[in-house]
Amino acid sequence: MKHNYLKLLVILFGQLLTIMDIFIINVSIPSIQRDIDASNGEMQLMIAAYLIGFASFLITGGRLGDVYGRKRIFIIGLVFFMISSITCGISQGAVQLMISRLAQGISAALMAPQVLSMIQILFPIHEQRTKAMGWYGITIGIGTILGQFLGGYFSSLTVLEEPWRLIFLINIPICLIAIFFSVKIVEESRFSIKQSFDNWGVVLLSMGLFGMTYTLTVSEKEVFFVKNILLMITSVGVLIFFIKNQKDKLRNKKPYLIDFELFHYKNFNLGIVAVAFFFIMLDSYFYILSLFFQDGLMIGPLRAGEVIVFQGLGFILASVFSVKLILRYGKKALIAGLGFIMLILILQISFFNGPTEFYQLCLLLFLHGVGVGSVIPSLANIALSGMPEKLIGNASGVYNTFQQIAAIIGIVAVGSVFYYFLGEKPLIQNYHKAFTVAILINILCLVIVLVTVIKVPDDVLPQNIQ
Repeated sequence: MKHNYLKLLVILFGQLLTIMDIFIINVSIPSIQRDIDASNGEMQLMIAAYLIGFASFLITGGRLGDVYGRKRIFIIGLVFFMISSITCGISQGAVQLMISRLAQGISAALMAPQVLSMIQILFPIHEQRTKAMGWYGITIGIGTILGQFLGGYFSSLTVLEEPWRLIFLINIPICLIAIFFSVKIVEESRFSIKQSFDNWGVVLLSMGLFGMTYTLTVSEKEVFFVKNILLMITSVGVLIFFIKNQKDKLRNKKPYLIDFELFHYKNFNLGIVAVAFFFIMLDSYFYILSLFFQDGLMIGPLRAGEVIVFQGLGFILASVFSVKLILRYGKKALIAGLGFIMLILILQISFFNGPTEFYQLCLLLFLHGVGVGSVIPSLANIALSGMPEKLIGNASGVYNTFQQIAAIIGIVAVGSVFYYFLGEKPLIQNYHKAFTVAILINILCLVIVLVTVIKVPDDVLPQNIQ
């Protein structure tokens, strides 16, 4: 069993890279923009490119692992992530950096589903898997904090003319370590029956998801522009055709990309609903919080970053102790965690109404992180519980895809509501009103997650009777 935890440590390097590179670029935006002479629109696409590539290829990544081997695809993902990080680090222009960030996102999409899949296979017993998912949660917290910290640290160095390039080049030693130990320690796993790969399905799905995520990501304040609406309608049409195409292939026993048998599992459906609404809440919360802190409460960007780090610390702490609570109290602990987040959000509405002490900001963000860290690992556990090995990669890819698209929808939808209540020339009171409405939407999302978790059978997160 100790050997399995060593394998877990190795594959979590992939998860660390995936999360870290979502956040590491944010603090470096001004220096990157200045050095490569990029426009505001180009910078927006540069940030969005990673998320677009990531969300568009997660299902493909999961299916590749099922067919060709999870270890093999994980290592390929690491290799291409390293190469794309190098091209990011040496980019001389905005277009080159955008393409490299897109390639980074696609590489991350090859790794992420394998991490969840291999955790389910390495730890088939509930108690062991719950502990492993706790470490998965800790890795997300570390990646979030490390990304923001390293982004700020490297960008502030004076020993190099363009120090922001180090935010990408730091991935090279991490990738090399992960590749070496993956080859040496991690064992191959895949569905035993030799299958062909559905290349046409990849094209259709990638086109549909790419168009959808691109539209959502770049249309932040322009949701109802005609070109965005047309692209979204086209993308949805492609995805509907893809679903019909996949069902026909399954019926005729031809190579497929998604096995819709996934959706025959009640736990998986409940897990998908729960993770979707949870990430609509979570990512929209971080988005509006950053705006509210800096423009509403007049907190400087460095100070705001320090406060948000406390959220990550709470997340890591909760990921450690929530394992024992889940094993002891089952889904009751998860329900309590959701209720705790709602309470903290209500307190934030109250405390953030005017001048707020720095320690209060840190405490409330820390407690919010504690709530989030006690919930996230168990959502994946719910969705993938009882899933047969032949479907586990497919299930992991679909789960991650719903998570990423929900996060983007949350930023766009809740962000639009926030801007609506803010008005054209906002005053301090307008910021608090907009923040309050957005938080109430977040709480509504958590209520939906809570109802979904209540419907989860007790044997999915069983309570240990002592």
